[in-house]
Amino acid sequence: MTAPDEPAAANRPAEVTIEEITFEEIARRPLPGMGYPVQWAFSPDGRVLTYLHDPSGGLDRRLYALRLPPEGEVAGPGHEVDLQTQAVAGRELSLDEQLRRERARELGVGVTSCTWAAAADALAVPLPGGVRVVRGLQAGDAPPQVEVVVRDDAAAGPPGGEVVAPRLSPDGSRLAFVREGDLHVLDLGTAQLRRLTHTAEEGLSNGLAEYVAQEEMDRADGLWWSEDSTLLAFAEVDERHVPEYRIVHQGSDEVGPAAEERHRYPFAGRANARVRLGVVPASGGEIRWMDLGDGDQYLARVHWLRGGGLVAEVESRAQDRLDVVALDPLTGTSSLLHREEGEPYVNLHDDFRELGDGQWLWSSERTGFRHLELRGAGGELVRVLTEGEWQVDRLEGVDEQRKVAFVTGTADGATERHLYEVPLAGGRLRRLSEGRGTHEVTVSPDGRWFVDRHASLGSPPTVKVRSTADGSVIAVLHDEVDGRIARLGLEPPEPVQVVADDGTVLHGLWYAPSLHGQDGTGPPPLVVQVYGGPHVQLAVDDWRPTVELRAQALRRHGIGVIVVDNRGSARRGLRFEAAIARRMGTLEVADQLAAVRWAVSSGLADPARVACYGWSYGGYMTLRLLELAPATFRAGVAGAPVTDWDGYDTHYTERYMGTPSSNPDGYEESSALTHAGSIEGALMLVHGLIDENVHFRHTARLIDRLVRARVRYELLCFPSERHLPRREEDRAFMEEQVVSWLVAQLGRAS
Repeated sequence: MTAPDEPAAANRPAEVTIEEITFEEIARRPLPGMGYPVQWAFSPDGRVLTYLHDPSGGLDRRLYALRLPPEGEVAGPGHEVDLQTQAVAGRELSLDEQLRRERARELGVGVTSCTWAAAADALAVPLPGGVRVVRGLQAGDAPPQVEVVVRDDAAAGPPGGEVVAPRLSPDGSRLAFVREGDLHVLDLGTAQLRRLTHTAEEGLSNGLAEYVAQEEMDRADGLWWSEDSTLLAFAEVDERHVPEYRIVHQGSDEVGPAAEERHRYPFAGRANARVRLGVVPASGGEIRWMDLGDGDQYLARVHWLRGGGLVAEVESRAQDRLDVVALDPLTGTSSLLHREEGEPYVNLHDDFRELGDGQWLWSSERTGFRHLELRGAGGELVRVLTEGEWQVDRLEGVDEQRKVAFVTGTADGATERHLYEVPLAGGRLRRLSEGRGTHEVTVSPDGRWFVDRHASLGSPPTVKVRSTADGSVIAVLHDEVDGRIARLGLEPPEPVQVVADDGTVLHGLWYAPSLHGQDGTGPPPLVVQVYGGPHVQLAVDDWRPTVELRAQALRRHGIGVIVVDNRGSARRGLRFEAAIARRMGTLEVADQLAAVRWAVSSGLADPARVACYGWSYGGYMTLRLLELAPATFRAGVAGAPVTDWDGYDTHYTERYMGTPSSNPDGYEESSALTHAGSIEGALMLVHGLIDENVHFRHTARLIDRLVRARVRYELLCFPSERHLPRREEDRAFMEEQVVSWLVAQLGRAS
C-alpha cells in the first residue's frame, strides 16, 4: 500500500488569504476551471469547427465557428454565429425537452445541440421556437445564411406541435423530425412537408429512442438517413403493453393532470418496449420492416453503409450476445455478419466503422480488455489491431488515405486517457496526445486535426486544435485561468493505491484535511466518497476531482476524504468490472472497507469517526456500507439511492444481476431493504420527488423498512427536482444541509 505525499496545501505561505468555500460556490456551475467550449464538431470537409460556449464562463451557451487555416499556420479565435434570435434561456421547456436533457445530463441553456449534415455545408440548430439551418460556414467567403426552417408550435398545441429529434439529410436538402410521435420530412428547397408515418398514439412512437436506449444504451437516436439522402431508417417503439408509472408533482401549485407525469418504465424482469426497424422513402411511400430475428431483444445500433446497405446491432435480452446483422433496405431480409458472445455480458460500444473497401472496424472484449480489430466485408476477422492488458476506450476516427485509425485508451495507465494512432495494416501504437492526464478528443473527418481537451489533477482544462501529424497547435479555443481557483485555494487530491483483500490494486484519491482545521487531539475524521458502480471512474488524473468542492469544503473542516474505485468500476477491463456480476453491493463494500483500513493504518484517520456519502449507485453503496459494516461507519448520506434492484430498469439491472426470477438469491442479498435493520449509524436520505430515473419509491420503500426496525433517519426532499438537482438554490441548500450534517456527526468525540 502506498501513502500519499505531504499535501501541497501545507506548504502554502501563511500570508496568502484564501476565501471560504461557501455552499453557493459548491452549487455554482460551471465549477472553477470548467467553463470551456463543449460539443466540438468538424464540418464534412474538416476545415470548419463548431462548438458551444458561454464567453462569460456560465452555462448560457452560444454557437461559435472557427475556420481552420492552411497547414503550418495558427488560427485566430472563433466567431459567434448570429442565429437571429433573442436569448432563449428563460423559455419554459416542454416535458420532452426536459427529459432529453436529463438523459444527456445537459445543464446548459441557450444553444444545447447542433448537428452537421454528413456531406453538405449545412448545420441544424434546434431552439425553442423552431429549428434553424445555418449554411455557408464551409464556404467562408460571406456571412452564413440562417433560416428558421420549421417552427416549434408546442406552446400553441396541435396541429403544429413540438419538433423533436431534427436531423439533416447528408446532402443538406431535407430535414427529418418527429412531431407528435410521427416521422416527418421537410424539403428545404420547396418547403414541402411530408408525414411519413401515421400510426402514433399514446405509447407508440416513430423515430424516437425508447427510455432504456437513451438512459442505458447510449443510443439517443431513433432515425437514420441513408448515405444518398433518399431513405430513412427509423425505430418504431411500442410501449402500450408496459404499465404506466405515475409521478405526481407534489410541490406544484397545480392539481390534476397538469401536475402529473406518466412514464412507461420497464422494471427489471418485466416487459420491455417492442422495437421494430423500418425503412421508408424520404419522398413518402411504403414502409419496409427489417428482419431482426425473433425473441426478446434490443435494437442497439443502426448504421447505413456507403453502398446503400444497412447494418443493425441486435443485443439479446440477457446481454450475453450481440449480433451484427446485414439488412437489405428494399426487402427487409437479413444475414448475420458477426456474433459477439461473452460472459457474463457483452458491453455495447460505438466502434463499428465501415471503410472504403468494404472492410470494417470493430472492437471486442473477448480477451478481457476491449481492443480494436479489422473485419472483412463478410464479417471475418482480418487482424487484431491492438492488444495487451489495457483497453481501448473508443474509436475516435479514421484516416483512410494514410490507413490509420485513431483510438483513445489506457495504454499509459488506467487513470489517464490518451489518443493513439493505430496502423490498419498492424503495428505499434503511436501516442498523439502530449502531457500526462486526461485527453478528451474529437478527430476531424479526414484525420488531419483533433480537438484536445487536456487536464490533470494539477492543471485545469485547456482546449486546443492540434495536428495529428506532429501535435502542433492549430488553434486555441480555451486557455484561460479561472480566478476562482486561486481565490478558493484549491489543491488537488493525492493519488494513492489501496490493495484489496485478494491483492487487487485499487486506484484512489486522498483529500488531506487542512492543518488549521484539525483539532490536534489525534487522527482526523474520515469521509468515504463513493460511487462504486459500473461504467464510472472517479479516481482519474483529471481536473474534475480537484473541483469536487464538497470534498474540498470538508477538508477545510479538518476532515479527510478518500475516493477509491472498487472492483466493478470502469476502465480496468471486463474481469475487473464484471467481478460484481450477480451480487451487487458485496464485493464493492469489501473494497471500500480496505480503503478505510488503509487510511487508518497509515495514521490518516480516526477509526471511530468515519462516514460516507454517495449519489445514485453511490447512494446505494452508502446504504450497503452502513448495513454491512455498522461498526465502521458512524454516519452516511445516501442521495437518490437504488434500494432494491427489482425497482430499477431492465437494461442496466439485468446486465449485472440477471432477472429477479433467474437470480432471486442475488436480488435478495443485494437489496438495501433486506438489511435495513442493521444500520446503527446516523443516516440522511436525499431524493428528488420527480426523479424519473431512480424513483422516490426507492427511498419510500427503504423508509418503510427503517420504521419497522425503529432505525432513525433524516430525510431531505426536493419536490421539484429529478435525479440530480438542477436549480442552483436547491443545490446550495442541499450542500449546506449535507456538509453541516457530516461535520456535526464527525465532530463528536468517540
